[in-house]
Amino acid sequence: MVARMDMPLDDLIDPFTEAGFRAAARRGLSPAPSEAIFDPRSGEALFPSDWDLNPELKGDLAVMAPARPAAVLVPIVLRPALTVLLTQRSPDLRSHAGQISFPGGRVDPDDETPLDAALREAHEEIGLPASEIEPLGYLDSYRTGSGFQIVPVVALVQPGFTLALAPDEVSEVFEVPLQFLMDPANHRKDSREWRGRQRFSYAMPYEARYIWGATAGMLRNMHQRLFAR
Repeated sequence: MVARMDMPLDDLIDPFTEAGFRAAARRGLSPAPSEAIFDPRSGEALFPSDWDLNPELKGDLAVMAPARPAAVLVPIVLRPALTVLLTQRSPDLRSHAGQISFPGGRVDPDDETPLDAALREAHEEIGLPASEIEPLGYLDSYRTGSGFQIVPVVALVQPGFTLALAPDEVSEVFEVPLQFLMDPANHRKDSREWRGRQRFSYAMPYEARYIWGATAGMLRNMHQRLFAR
């Protein structure tokens, strides 16, 4: 690549290195969680949601209970080629059983902030200590069809950690190259039946893993915030 004299210095850095990702995070992440504002009558929202690809289903919002607050950690592992740490949920869970997700869950009354909730859940679910995590900022909050308003916390994680999975919540942990997940060529739009209706969602299949739904939607938001120029 031949650099132009007027090209910003950050644009000359490979975005999938630590330095490049830090630069993208400074540009694209929010320093605080975004406000969860939406009109339940129209489904119009200031943030991404499970309804983005299903506008005909937005009438559901008018009859749904208020969203429950949740938070997830979006862990970027500092490998030579950066990766995203993901979990396979236990097949025995009552909701989203067996799905691929980020470490996270509901915001408890004892959590002062969504960041506190994300760090607590990461430790409880997979044994990832807060001392290995460097929060960088927030993606847009994400509204799910299952009734949650999720705050995604993007963070860097030092490699060399030892994990301890909570088997009743997580069956497996694995990593996917960040560059693969941030390539829009890998962002499919798939459909499946949900509660008797056809529903569309983003999907990012990787090898034998099927990453879809809210997790894929939040990854898509990270691409838009950090990598779409």
